[in-house]
Amino acid sequence: MEKLFFLFDWVAEHPVLVAQLVLVSLALAVVYAVGVFFAVIHMSSDYFAHKAPAEATWRRRHPLLRLLFRGLKNVAGGGLVLLGLTMLVLPGQGILTILIGLTFLDFPGKRRLEIWIVQRPSIRGGLDRVRKKAGRPRLILPDS
Repeated sequence: MEKLFFLFDWVAEHPVLVAQLVLVSLALAVVYAVGVFFAVIHMSSDYFAHKAPAEATWRRRHPLLRLLFRGLKNVAGGGLVLLGLTMLVLPGQGILTILIGLTFLDFPGKRRLEIWIVQRPSIRGGLDRVRKKAGRPRLILPDS
């Protein structure tokens, strides 16, 4: 209980910092929402229908460039996962940041995890509504 009073006292002593953290959190939420909508709308309708994702254009580039890109992508993903974990106790979109970070990371079983998440009825329904409003076809998912 003493720690809770300490937290309330700290918030009362730093109203400007708390306001800034709330504004940054709201801005991140808007940026994430726009980014997710953009990604869902522009995703190929058969993206999840195959066991492996379609070959991206960067995979046809020079091997050193591919390695650099893959390393930067994993570092960014790891950073987002760590940032999301801190946002679970600090102001911010913790769960969403972790999920976005996981999409950047390369790890065994990632494709199965992505498909499992997208097959949840609430997730699937939300994705279908967004795609319908944008005039895009529903996502084709593999059979369970």
